[in-house]
Amino acid sequence: MTDYQTIIDNGVAGLYEVLNRTVSPEDMARIKDAYELANDAHRNQFRKSGDPYIIHPIAVARILAEELELGANPVIAALLHDVVEDTDHTIEEIKERYGEDVAFLVDVVTKKKKEKYSHSKQIDNFRQLLESMQYDVRAVLLKLADRLHNMRTLESMKPDKQMKIAGETDYFYAPLANRLGLYHIKSELETLSFKFRCPRDFAEIEGMLTREKENEKDVMENLMYHIHGCLAANGINVRTQIRYRMPYSVWRKMKTKGCDFSHVQDKHYIRIIFPDNSGISEKNMSLMIYSILTDHFKERPGSFSNYIDAPKENGYESLHVSILNATGGWEEIHIASERMVRKSRLGCAAEQTSENLTLWLENFRNVLKKVAEDSVNSNFIDDVRLLFEYNDDIMVFTPKGENIVLPKGATAIDFAFQIHSKIGERAQFARINGKLSSVKTLLHRGDCIEIGLADEIQIKEDWQGHMVTYKAKKAVSSYLAKQPKPTYIRCPHCNPLPGDEIIGFGDDIEHLTLHKRDCQTLIRLASQHGNLIHEAEFHESPDLLYPVRIIVVAVDRYHLLSDLIDCITEKLKLSMRGLGTETKDNIGTCTIDFCIHSADELRFVMNSISEIEGVDEVRLKQSN
Repeated sequence: MTDYQTIIDNGVAGLYEVLNRTVSPEDMARIKDAYELANDAHRNQFRKSGDPYIIHPIAVARILAEELELGANPVIAALLHDVVEDTDHTIEEIKERYGEDVAFLVDVVTKKKKEKYSHSKQIDNFRQLLESMQYDVRAVLLKLADRLHNMRTLESMKPDKQMKIAGETDYFYAPLANRLGLYHIKSELETLSFKFRCPRDFAEIEGMLTREKENEKDVMENLMYHIHGCLAANGINVRTQIRYRMPYSVWRKMKTKGCDFSHVQDKHYIRIIFPDNSGISEKNMSLMIYSILTDHFKERPGSFSNYIDAPKENGYESLHVSILNATGGWEEIHIASERMVRKSRLGCAAEQTSENLTLWLENFRNVLKKVAEDSVNSNFIDDVRLLFEYNDDIMVFTPKGENIVLPKGATAIDFAFQIHSKIGERAQFARINGKLSSVKTLLHRGDCIEIGLADEIQIKEDWQGHMVTYKAKKAVSSYLAKQPKPTYIRCPHCNPLPGDEIIGFGDDIEHLTLHKRDCQTLIRLASQHGNLIHEAEFHESPDLLYPVRIIVVAVDRYHLLSDLIDCITEKLKLSMRGLGTETKDNIGTCTIDFCIHSADELRFVMNSISEIEGVDEVRLKQSN
């Protein structure tokens, strides 16, 4: 039989030991009182595992106190966080006994029971949690601690329940922790989710990591010995850590790179940590260590990254470089101060009262508010996740030197919309480090981008798939959704135009596929399914353009090409999308791409071109 009372007593004693170092005697008395209330309220309640329920709030409180270093009120709220939801105690009672602050935190994480939910139970709960960030980020930290302990004890759940909770964690809570700068919580949530979603893959990767760690032990110890030696010789004392990536992180790299375990790079990294208040700035100390290391070890070209001058958006700071080890492998090195390491562990909780956190949260709240206004129903969670899901950030610059933080994988379209929605809507081209580029061009850390604008430019449908930020995706999708959409499908073989002799084919009269009457595909289909032939109309619309390609054959002469261009762009006022020319034995063949509204307009264009001196033939390029 499990000695539950001993487990409970040890858990409470451990919690009190952590708190005694940081809270006042008065607050300690309030915390103990909250524990007594929670213990009494949950006395006859048990978890799915059979454990007394009180073990859970004790564990959540300890995560907040020890792993997130929060104070008395959040710890009290953690001890009471399920009391209102699962017992007869009320928020009013908690407010009267422990104050409005504790009552607010408990209320945020208490699931509201409704006869009818606005969207769904899960989405309403997510909304309630995220909206609390308008007032206090500690409520979100409490919920993350609650989720973390639930994930640590998920074994007792049935497989279907494990899948639900693990999927929810991976999709929402782990990315949220990442965006709050809580890297360690994010990594553990991801890995625990992976463990319960894909237990065989998890066990396989975990086993390979364990074996690799053992095989590399001597090499790593030798490398650490030399790192400490060369730094100590220069009067710099540091502590070092070898940190192996979590199984989920390795699995994600395998999927992203399309490789097996043995070909995944950087499955571990070495952290070199120097003391705070070393007498010089953190940046200078980091650069000094970097300089000493690269004097003794070969540096991998292009591996240097300065996250001190340009922290990631979640606040992460460090200096990265890769050096060559004794066996010819590259070792990723992270150089950081004790303060940076603490900030990496605690994220936004490290600077709860600082101006930096206030500014970051204000920006986050504004974007979150915009998401809530734009999103409908279940789209809310998908849209919010776009704000959280980035695994890395890049910093790029405007021509004036203003730094813009974007997720890795961002394009010039993302950059344009990040500057201003009006810039994104009118973006015609980009100059990236002075080079003329498409707005769909992928950006890299340190790029300087200038966006070229044109009033007549509109958002293009082919921009989809070339954006990663919420702001750009939402603007583009909203614009395209407002554009008129045909209720038909054009045959991709004959490409009919308004004004052509057409016929419809299909079993849905509202969504027919339109064909030219001489289309061979139509003839084949009609011979087999004649009952699906329907009369149809295809009217011209001033808002819809159709791409066409024509072939022009002419006797080559001086100014032939400029006359063709002048006819199309000046006389006919059409915008060319493509132009190709070939001349052989004084015969010129031009391929011209442009857009038209109808078959009549196409005939007029072709007739106009045929009147140009020397033009012998103008024909439409048929699809294959």
